[in-house]
Formats: sequence, structure tokens, C-alpha cells
Amino acid sequence: MTDPSAPGDTTPDTTVGFIGLGKMGLPMAVNLARRGFDVLAWNRGQAASRAAAAAGLELAADPAAVGTAARTVITMLPDLPQVRQVLDGPRGLLAPGSAVDALVVMGTVSPVAVRDLANRLAERGVVVVDAPVSGGEKGAQDASLSIMIGGAEEACTRLLPYFEAMGRAIRRMGPVGSGSLAKACNQLVVAATITALAEALLLAERGGLDTETLLDILGNGLARSEVLSQKRQHFISGDFHGTGPAGYLVKDLGFVLASAGAEHVTLPVADAVAQLYADVVEQGLVDFDNSIVLEVLRRRFPRAA
Repeated sequence: MTDPSAPGDTTPDTTVGFIGLGKMGLPMAVNLARRGFDVLAWNRGQAASRAAAAAGLELAADPAAVGTAARTVITMLPDLPQVRQVLDGPRGLLAPGSAVDALVVMGTVSPVAVRDLANRLAERGVVVVDAPVSGGEKGAQDASLSIMIGGAEEACTRLLPYFEAMGRAIRRMGPVGSGSLAKACNQLVVAATITALAEALLLAERGGLDTETLLDILGNGLARSEVLSQKRQHFISGDFHGTGPAGYLVKDLGFVLASAGAEHVTLPVADAVAQLYADVVEQGLVDFDNSIVLEVLRRRFPRAA
């Protein structure tokens, strides 16, 4: 990132808008408030809004109220269609009277589509920065997220204090869209690691090994990873209700394959993992934790009678 003392408009406003108060967005917004920013938040669902109010955040009546009060607005929404839904319309973020000149897209979105959005909003005087995150709900709560940023250098410098309130490893990857491409790479590693762990556990089960003991060994050797640490309990308990819905990873793998196609490369591991997660969709398991692939493998290869 650029040195915050560099020339130019590098001072962030005290007020920042935040739209999307889910399991990741709410703790991120709370951490902004803890750092001293005046956070004006909005969420479509009432349950999340009540949780935000209980956490001490100021709530706006609609996106237009956020846009009127804040130059910088952060969205933590599942994909760009949800972002577009809050932008326009009589009560949208960019309705007449909007003060917004910087939109920070922190959800996981298509690198190509976010560049298109940036081009469209540039005509309206709004700079788009994509800044997807990695680290899961725990990282959001602990303000220890990895944040991958794509955008103009000057804009990223101005936004740096916001990112520092939410994350620990903060890197500008290049122009707009670069953050989302980096996140696609991250999600490929995550999905492949979950799949490899699931396959290892299936093999261990069929070979008569104690899987909890196996995970202990893996977690203390070269195979250890944050993925193993976070998914361990799902694998051991067989309870796949969790914080990382498989449906989101299916979407992310679509971005991986689309990006590979755009760069004219073939990714054999990504292709295989995407096919496994296609089975997750086919079996109606997208709302379970993404570690549900272990159960998909068990069904694909049932024990011999």
C-alpha cells in the first residue's frame, strides 16, 4: 500500500457507510466503530439490523440515507447483483442528493463484472475499489482479515485506515478487479484444501483409522493449515451446519473457472473440485458448511455391503 503521508486527499472521513450486516459484515462494521469511525449501517433483513443496533451501530432507514451521509460506502454482500440492487432507485445509495464518491465492494465477486461496474460508476463520479477478504467469521471478529484490494492507488491510500480497522494483511494487488482475482486464487486453494482433507478422511475411514487422531497428526505436520483448523470440528462431529455455506464456494469456483478461461489457462485441480461442488448443488446441500464435500464423497463411494 502507498504511504498514508503521500500527497493528495488521503484523509478518510470520520463517517463511513456500511451495507450488508451478515455473519461477516456485522463484526467488520463493529470493528470500524471500535476504531472511532461513525458507522451508518443498513441491512435488508431485520434480524441482522436488530443485532447491529444491539452492537451499538447507527442504522439508516434505507440505502439513500447512507448515501446522503457518507462519501465512502462499504458493501459486504454476497455478489454484485445484490450490490446493484442497493445502488439505484428513488431510495438507492446513488439516488439524487447522494454524497458517495467511493464504493468499496468487499464481498466476493467476479473480477470481470466488478471492472464493468467501476467503468459504469466512473461516469457518475464514483470510484469503485474491490477489496474481498479472507479469514472467515473469526477473522472478521478479530479484525485479522486478509484484505485483497483492487483499485487506483490514490483511492486505496485514502481508504487504508478503514481497511486497517478490519484486517491485518492488507495488500493492493493492482487496478480494480485485481482484488477479486486474488480472492478467486484464494478460494481455489481453500476449496482444494477442503477437498483434499475430505478425501484423506474418506481414505482413513475406509482403512480403519481413527480420523480424529489423523487430524491431530495432520494438524501438527506439514499438512497443517487454517482450513484444517477451522473445519476440523465439522469433520469430526459430522455436523455440517456452519458459517461457510457451500453455495458461496460454488459461486466462487465459478469465478475461478471464468478467470481461467479469460486467461486461456486450464486448471485441472479447479476443474475436479468444481465438479465435486456441482454434486453438492445437485444433492441440495448448498446451505450446509462447505466441508459437506466429505458427505458427498461418502455418498459417491458407499461402503461395500
